[in-house]
Amino acid sequence: MIYRETGQYKTTYEADQQLFPILQDRIFVLLVIAFAFGAVPFLASEYLFRAILTPFLILSLAAIGLNILVGYCGQVSLGTGGFMAVGAYAAYNLALRLPDLNLLVVFVLAGLCATVVGVLFGLPSLRIKGFYLAVATLAAQFFLDWAFARIGWFTNYAPSGSVSAPPLVILGWEVVGPVRKYLLVLGIVCVFALVARNLVRGAIGRSWMAMRDMDVAAEVIGIRPLYAKVTAFAVSSFFVGLSGALWAFVYLGAWEPLAFDVNRSFQLLFMVIIGGLGSILGSFLGAAFIVILPLALNQMPGWLGVEMSTALISHIELMVFGALIVFFLIVEPHGLARLWAIGKEKLRLWPFPH
Repeated sequence: MIYRETGQYKTTYEADQQLFPILQDRIFVLLVIAFAFGAVPFLASEYLFRAILTPFLILSLAAIGLNILVGYCGQVSLGTGGFMAVGAYAAYNLALRLPDLNLLVVFVLAGLCATVVGVLFGLPSLRIKGFYLAVATLAAQFFLDWAFARIGWFTNYAPSGSVSAPPLVILGWEVVGPVRKYLLVLGIVCVFALVARNLVRGAIGRSWMAMRDMDVAAEVIGIRPLYAKVTAFAVSSFFVGLSGALWAFVYLGAWEPLAFDVNRSFQLLFMVIIGGLGSILGSFLGAAFIVILPLALNQMPGWLGVEMSTALISHIELMVFGALIVFFLIVEPHGLARLWAIGKEKLRLWPFPH
């Protein structure tokens, strides 16, 4: 079939579908990935790796997992920190009790352990939803916090309750130093971000979004609520558990249950809301916002030459941070991903005025 092509628009359905994502988007993503692998290791400082890049990537992976559940399937969860803890302690016990197991396999198995726990606590979503489901997942957070703090087996009966990750060795490659840790995390995040992208664009992703938009209508057209909701909890928990293992092994090195308390759950929920619900890109943008903004606010008095005590800076940081979140949600409730999409459309249409 012959059709006419004008700018970014085509006159057949098949050709129009090729625009999602359009070629420019794919090229841009490939350039960003190439820059992250090829240039950042030589340009960034040790502080940048430790304080910004590595935590940003790990939290982005956790935000992708939560976004699958909240943004794509519409199931509110406040227990993400607990599922991260499941991944962290599962990886610790696997590495401790099976020392010959490959570290990448340990991370994947830790994610699968979090999947099992997430499915168990996700079963109530078949009967309850909305705020009631949020309370149920919050109860899961408190239960998991209690379990890891009180049951000594999880921490190998450590008197202080704090545990340390074993040395990071993958197929003889010793992962030491901020650059190698950054590259390890970047590789894992790229792989699973691509997996998440393909999932949400496939049949299972469409079933999630149908349940999010109107669960009764989705059931009428043949989508099984049990399958859609349980798979959303399973995939989400796997991503979150994997990020918890990375957070504990690569970023923290040593941790205690308070590292995955309810504040972590709220932090990840803020990332998803600010970045954009139902958007893989929004997970990265929200994580960048949450990671970078507090550091910038903490350093701002020094940049301005204003003398302040550490306690006062901490309180001002929380106040300004909260005010900016509220302001941003009022200005653009659909998140940073929506602002990015609007900017792209304006750039594409600018050379072709109507």
